[in-house]
Amino acid sequence: MNLEAIQPYVLPALIAAFLIRRHLKMKKVKQMIPRLLGEGAVIVDVRSAAEFASGAKFQSLNIPLQEVERRVGELDSSKPVILCCASGTRSAMAAVVLKRHGFKNVVNAGPWTNIP
Repeated sequence: MNLEAIQPYVLPALIAAFLIRRHLKMKKVKQMIPRLLGEGAVIVDVRSAAEFASGAKFQSLNIPLQEVERRVGELDSSKPVILCCASGTRSAMAAVVLKRHGFKNVVNAGPWTNIP
C-alpha cells in the first residue's frame, strides 16, 4: 500500500471521526437528561451572566466558569449536576473542577440548547 496515496485523506477522516463521536456522545447525553432531572439534578449554566441573560433554560442556575471553584459549596454533591455553556468547552472545564471537589455524577450537556 502506498502511504503517500492515502495521506490527503487522513486528516479529513480524523476530523470526521471526531465529529461523529462528539455527535453520538451528545445524543446519548440528551437521552440521559430527563432521567437525571427526575433524580433531582441541577442544571448549571457556566456562561457569563450576560450570555445567560440573553437566553437560558428556565430551571438552570448561572455560575460562570470563573466562579465555579469559589461557589462549589452552593451545589449538592449527592445530586446529579448537568453542566452547559455555549459549546461544551467551558462546561467540560467546570466538570473537572466539580469532580476534583468530590462530585461523582457530573454530566457535560454541551450547549445549553441541548437541554430539553
